[in-house]
Amino acid sequence: MPGMVSELFDPDRWEPIERFDFTDITYHRSTETGAVRIAFDRPEVRNAFRPETVDELSEALDHAKRLTDVGCVLLTGNGPSPKDGGWAFCSGGDQRIRGESGYEYEADADSESPRDSEQASGEQRDPRDIGDEDAPENVGRLHILEVQRQIRHIPKPVVAVVPGWAVGGGHSLHVVCDLTLASEEHAKFLQTDPDVGSFDGGFGSAYLARQVGQKKAREVFFLGKTYDAEEAADMGMVNDVVPHEELADEALDWARRMNEKSPTAMRMLKYAFNLDSDGMVGQQVFAGEATRLAYMTDEAQEGRDAFNEGRKPDFDDVPWHY
Repeated sequence: MPGMVSELFDPDRWEPIERFDFTDITYHRSTETGAVRIAFDRPEVRNAFRPETVDELSEALDHAKRLTDVGCVLLTGNGPSPKDGGWAFCSGGDQRIRGESGYEYEADADSESPRDSEQASGEQRDPRDIGDEDAPENVGRLHILEVQRQIRHIPKPVVAVVPGWAVGGGHSLHVVCDLTLASEEHAKFLQTDPDVGSFDGGFGSAYLARQVGQKKAREVFFLGKTYDAEEAADMGMVNDVVPHEELADEALDWARRMNEKSPTAMRMLKYAFNLDSDGMVGQQVFAGEATRLAYMTDEAQEGRDAFNEGRKPDFDDVPWHY
């Protein structure tokens, strides 16, 4: 869609983040509040992702994490499709480039492997110059799971703004987000993993069961029914449903409301909610943030200063809180 990001996108309320040369996603920053908008930008294939898409998504999320004046990430999909006018959040992995061991970079599928090229030319490449997209083994990738973990660990709320289909791996992405806002007219939720010989044995299934219950989660995967936005909300995997034309405005309003909260409290709350599902890793993340807070106390600074000055710390004035 040359010249247009999405029919739901208001260019007066967003500005592009220019430092990135993305092709599969768009990345914008709000001009009104501390929020960024990351959107799948392959509407002609229902915003299905390929390895390049996942690389870009991961890079944008990492950048958003480091923006200390941004408190919310809106994850969505551009549209509608130029083919049929359909809307999508994300329809999961692009099955056309799925190889024997995962999703392949498109250059890999159409050309000989770098290892074959080296043998033919007699030249040896420096391993430090080899990235994932041209690894000698030419292995398939499934690093959308790494993005799921990024969404869990980014220290600010991530909202799935669902304008249309959320399918397969796209369904799992909305599940792992902190909140989900859906279009009343166009949002559809469908889990197709078993239909294509795939399965998300982590957040996409087990965490979904925590949201909707075991029986309902098994129904989602085992029967492969399509649920509209209201049904998904009734199940507990969608927070709110709004008219399609109000979706973008409502999402930005959510971001504004969350940005009015204490950043420290929001960060600690997110990690506290994650803690019981993330095991020792979740405990480490939560404890790390607690340590950061402790570093800011007079008590911790006395300990640091005493060490650097070669003396015993004086904690006599520190109360034993209860």
